[in-house]
Amino acid sequence: MNLIVTDAAVHCFTKEWGFREGEYVRVYVRYAGGGEDPYALGIMSGKPIHIGIETVAGKLTFYMEEADLWFLDNRNLTLDAKGEDIFFHLSAAPTRDD
Repeated sequence: MNLIVTDAAVHCFTKEWGFREGEYVRVYVRYAGGGEDPYALGIMSGKPIHIGIETVAGKLTFYMEEADLWFLDNRNLTLDAKGEDIFFHLSAAPTRDD
């Protein structure tokens, strides 16, 4: 299970969203409503309490708290961007046989 942040996402966070060097970017699970998948990922600024997974990209620290890792279900999460829009991509994590 990995947290991957593309260069396009780093550019978006710094140029469009105003995050600065050394800041923390939290990815969290939020209730989005009923339907087939009632949960979605959100983004906020804030220092971590119990980091479950983290990565540093473009001098920003991206992380998810331990309590939110259930949503990944052992998958990789990639943060990508197009313009000022952030996209979340979940993909299968490699197995030990890969």
